[in-house]
Amino acid sequence: MIGFVGIVVFATWLLRTSLGRRSLADSQARRNSMAPYVPFVPFFVWFFGVFLLQSAIDSFVRPVEGEQKVFQDQAVYCIAAVLTVVGLILPLAQFHFARGLRGFGLRVRALPRDLFAAAVNLLAVWPLVLGAIIVTTVVAQLVSQMFWGQDFEMPQHEALKEIDQHPTAPLQILLVVLAVVVAPLTEEMIFRGLFQTMIRSYLGRPWLAIVVTSVLFAMVHGDLAHWPALFVLALGLGYAYEKSGSLFRPIFMHAMFNGVAIASTLAG
Repeated sequence: MIGFVGIVVFATWLLRTSLGRRSLADSQARRNSMAPYVPFVPFFVWFFGVFLLQSAIDSFVRPVEGEQKVFQDQAVYCIAAVLTVVGLILPLAQFHFARGLRGFGLRVRALPRDLFAAAVNLLAVWPLVLGAIIVTTVVAQLVSQMFWGQDFEMPQHEALKEIDQHPTAPLQILLVVLAVVVAPLTEEMIFRGLFQTMIRSYLGRPWLAIVVTSVLFAMVHGDLAHWPALFVLALGLGYAYEKSGSLFRPIFMHAMFNGVAIASTLAG
């Protein structure tokens, strides 16, 4: 049912935008003073911050294993992400964007409208993401049987795997907070807010900036088999940001997508 509604919404969008050609004709570039290296700073601080925090804990705290280790690693990931957002991304946006955080796309007054629009946008991109998963699975199945003579099974996302394998309340709550709140906030601020804005500023073409950013977004996620679906999802996230100028819209879309995936895992 959701897939059918999504197809209708996507088809309507195609008809209203001349197959997407006019979809971003009225989108305004976000004025900023970012140098090309600026988005890489919070990305690497976040990435290496997780590694450094984990190394410090392993050096000064008694080692743990199993579920306690999983909880510790995810907690470190959350802490590093929050510190990166509060201590680096928001100050960079306030300094480099015209109108500060509002120019970055963090407009609180638009929250109700962005929440509704995010749901509609996610509906439109949902069938495309499912299609990418199906095509990836079929192609991988054929290649796997051709070269290795074995069946291919789409790997589960790491967070979903942990939820499935460790059904204890504290860890599940932490993983839900990570997937539905922390990851969408951090990743959308870095990829859509900083990278996509910087790329559009230098290339001047919104769709090209969306595509390049979507490639980067997919590639930083671990499993190669998930890249096509993540790329398609990222196109929708990037479009929502360029169309609205609001960063809350892709954040909500990202959170809803992860939330549905988690709910499906818990229900199964």
